[in-house]
Amino acid sequence: MQKTIKSPVRFAGVGLHSGKPANVTLRPAVAGHGIWFRRTDIRLGNAMVPALWSAVDRSPLCTRIQNDAGATVSTIEHLMAALAGCGIHNALIDIDGPEVPILDGSSAPFVRAILKCGLQVQSAPIRAIEILRPVEVSSGDATVRLVPNAVMEIAFEIDFADAAIGVQRKRLTMENGTFVRELCDCRTFCRQSDVDAMQSNGLALGGVAGENAVVFDGDAVVSPGGLRRRDEPVRHKMLDALGDLALAGGPVLGLYTGTRAGHSLTNTLLRKVFEDPANFRLVECDEVQASQLPGAGVHLMEIPEVA
Repeated sequence: MQKTIKSPVRFAGVGLHSGKPANVTLRPAVAGHGIWFRRTDIRLGNAMVPALWSAVDRSPLCTRIQNDAGATVSTIEHLMAALAGCGIHNALIDIDGPEVPILDGSSAPFVRAILKCGLQVQSAPIRAIEILRPVEVSSGDATVRLVPNAVMEIAFEIDFADAAIGVQRKRLTMENGTFVRELCDCRTFCRQSDVDAMQSNGLALGGVAGENAVVFDGDAVVSPGGLRRRDEPVRHKMLDALGDLALAGGPVLGLYTGTRAGHSLTNTLLRKVFEDPANFRLVECDEVQASQLPGAGVHLMEIPEVA
């Protein structure tokens, strides 16, 4: 059955790229509503922005959605991953600014608040997107792929010249609370040279190393406190992938593989999937399938203590 949250959940913070403060309130929504953002600071025109692949204004730095009236919400990927990882299908998200707060750079603060609030089961079946044949897109040395699989599974590989990151690979099935246990606490990361370049161009204004991002410089971890996990970077890329795949409009039954990929390429992959009906079909999940989806059976105690 579909789920929503039991009561409103509130967050406040600054956006990673804009440095602008924003207040966010997650509200329960009826079955079949899906995930929508509402820009409460917009007084005239359409302030409703759907959290869907077709609304994405592709960007390499974050996931940004936009409606036909030009209203945007950016850096939604960590919140979307939290909603998907907690098994929430319906929610209205009020936000009074253009960017979701970065908080600690992971999904853990969202997950913790959602699970503390509790989930409400709704009398409507879950409709999943079953991948029927392989779909792949590439850009330079980056590739993403979706292939048929009984459950949602994510595999990722990164390769950075910085010795502190290097080559990292991981593959996980997103069932039985895997996201909450294994990925939700993993923070966004970047290199010191990237931070310097972005800030000189008016970006990453809300980023503070050690508070909301892991910063690497060659063979050193610059951020105080170091890593939460030895392979935190590749795990965060998997977190991002789950958040971006959540824009499909329902759980994806398939194996997602990303190699040196980012937000924009994952959205291009979803666009390619949906451009041909032979690539997928919508299925109503039976009890067994529903029990294997991200968020099934999760509980608060599964969040890693470090987050």
